[in-house]
Amino acid sequence: MSEHIVPTRIYLIVFTALMGLTAVTIFISYHDLGPLNNVVALTIAVTKATLVILYFMHVRYSPSLTKLVAAGSFLWLVILLSLTMADYISRDWLSFVVK
Repeated sequence: MSEHIVPTRIYLIVFTALMGLTAVTIFISYHDLGPLNNVVALTIAVTKATLVILYFMHVRYSPSLTKLVAAGSFLWLVILLSLTMADYISRDWLSFVVK
């Protein structure tokens, strides 16, 4: 367990950033960005998840092994999202009309 004491000011800054990113998410949801909708939504989500992992789960102040496990988990998430997107993109050649 991390014995580092984080100042309250850091938590307030991170909380403000999370609320700001939530406001940006809501603002962007009312605008059509075309093919960039998913990119912007995932970018905001990854940024928010990174802030939560680093500060609220104390990974930033943890030993190297904890950082390695967190990075490996994040890499695994990227692999799963990539495989899901590859499957989704390749489904166009399967489209046919069923009557």
